[in-house]
Amino acid sequence: MPDTKTAKKRPAARRRGKRLPKGPNGGIELLLIHSVEHLGKQGDVVEVKTGFANNYLLPQGLAVMASGHHKRMIDKHRARLLEMEKAKLAKLRARADELAKQSVTIEANANKEGHLYGSVGAPEIVAALKRDGVTITADQVRLKGPLKELGLYTVAVHIGQEVESELKVWVVPTVGSEDSE
Repeated sequence: MPDTKTAKKRPAARRRGKRLPKGPNGGIELLLIHSVEHLGKQGDVVEVKTGFANNYLLPQGLAVMASGHHKRMIDKHRARLLEMEKAKLAKLRARADELAKQSVTIEANANKEGHLYGSVGAPEIVAALKRDGVTITADQVRLKGPLKELGLYTVAVHIGQEVESELKVWVVPTVGSEDSE
């Protein structure tokens, strides 16, 4: 009589589905189609953990399996990829220079000493920039902490890749806030 536990099990290869080839350090070697922050640039062959590859890089279309064919194609087109990367970087730097010329004014309720009732954070800066026609996301604004006093602040903005910019942020009292006290 066959054991019911072993009769129901499938072979290991069928049970786990498609196995990805392992790299020298036990991870999976992938070829990056797009630059991924903190991982590598477009055209790099990287080794990542299986879960990161299966759950993020491959489904998002950021990478493909690093086969010999793909590696040869990258070597063949490396000059064109570098040209595209330089053009993208130049565009990001131009946007950073444009943002550095910007100045944003944010009104906030404050007491007589200049302390805010609350604080000004990244969402308020993004909203103020949006009113001026500049679109960035809140995670691109790099604050060391919320702004809690009136005054002029220089805020770092991460544009992309290795491009950073600075933005002047004026925090001023709301109209009529001095009169209310």
